[in-house]
Amino acid sequence: MAQYLAKPVFALSVCALLFAGCDDISLPEEGSLPDKTPPSANFSYAPNEADYKEIRFTNLSISATDYMWDFGDGATSTDKDPSHTYAEDGTYTVSLTASDKLNVSDTYSTTIEVAEPMNDFIPEIINPGFDIEGMDSYRDGWRNGDLGGVIQITSSPVHSGEKAAKLPSAGDRIGYQLITVLPNTEYTLYFYYTMKSDPVGTLTVSMLAGHVTDPADIPARTIASVTLNDQSDPSTYVPGSLVFNSGDNTEVAIFFTNEGVECRIDTFSIEPN
Repeated sequence: MAQYLAKPVFALSVCALLFAGCDDISLPEEGSLPDKTPPSANFSYAPNEADYKEIRFTNLSISATDYMWDFGDGATSTDKDPSHTYAEDGTYTVSLTASDKLNVSDTYSTTIEVAEPMNDFIPEIINPGFDIEGMDSYRDGWRNGDLGGVIQITSSPVHSGEKAAKLPSAGDRIGYQLITVLPNTEYTLYFYYTMKSDPVGTLTVSMLAGHVTDPADIPARTIASVTLNDQSDPSTYVPGSLVFNSGDNTEVAIFFTNEGVECRIDTFSIEPN
């Protein structure tokens, strides 16, 4: 009988306690347990190869069911693995808040940079300083018999190394080399040249679209061209350069020729802008 009477007393005490504190105490639902595996937010990201301004985010969060992304430019998303296209280049702080059904959440933030990727591909110019004695006596890589006679080689004066290319005043010799480039990329071709003081003449350096075999096609295939006429000192080389865009070409040709005066050219190089 004593055991039976103890139950109501205990129950009344509990009820009284609950009633007294109902305005101040928030109790968990029946059967609830502590969140032993709370969410942990994390993500990685990478630009779209076709459009660097589109960033693809990979959600690496654990123990989460709901997600809120803040891309740092005013845009948000609740997708698990969203993609977002930024309107402009810049630095943005991206945040991901991951939460679970117990309303426990965690936030991870990181700074990303949206910028056009630098291209590390550098076109290769064979024998750029005419110093390599190959099968064609220092002229390897520079011949195109369809467009003109082959360049001569000189040992004095030179800009660097021991040799340079020489174009006699007759203007019937040319330098030509086909190189591989990336399409739709701007490059600068660099070189050094010198010209005899007289008679008055010119040296022309051009970039041609693809491989050219007919002289009549040269004007239409010229991407960019520069005509040079510094005849101040035949023994001193001066720098020259030519900026061009490869357009839809994966191959372009360096082409140089002269008119009226003996010219020398040396030390070619090329860089993407």
